[in-house]
Amino acid sequence: MNMRCRYLLVAWITITVPVFAVDAEKPKDGKAKEAKIKDTTFDDLKFEMKKGTAFKRPMLTEKIEKLHGTPIRIRGYILPGFQQNGITQFVLVRDNLECCFGPGAALYDCILVDMASGKSTSFSTRPVTVEGKFEISEFKGPDEKHLAIYRLIGENVK
Repeated sequence: MNMRCRYLLVAWITITVPVFAVDAEKPKDGKAKEAKIKDTTFDDLKFEMKKGTAFKRPMLTEKIEKLHGTPIRIRGYILPGFQQNGITQFVLVRDNLECCFGPGAALYDCILVDMASGKSTSFSTRPVTVEGKFEISEFKGPDEKHLAIYRLIGENVK
């Protein structure tokens, strides 16, 4: 497994264990508003970044910036962790690290997923589709280097 991904998973779980509960947004009348879910791929989240360069927010394209706060549907793999069922937090990655993307995966090839309050999923070695609200949210390690820049408040994992 890619060392950056392994470090990201361990750091994220350790730092965010007392995670804030995420409630689905509801209008004042109490009825959930049906928002159109945008089918998205990891290619849609890709931006120009040279290897070894520090991330800066202006690197993101306008198309990526417009996705912030939007409900999306994206397909990827759950990065293996220590839990098999009842997973409320995980890292969604572009691939299962067994092909050409493996070690040295780019910063835009992973999304931190926090399941909405009361929701969870189970680990799968197969690709999953996650639906939820997409956010641009920089996550840095203790060394202040970016480990992830995307977050998804997961409503559904299939």
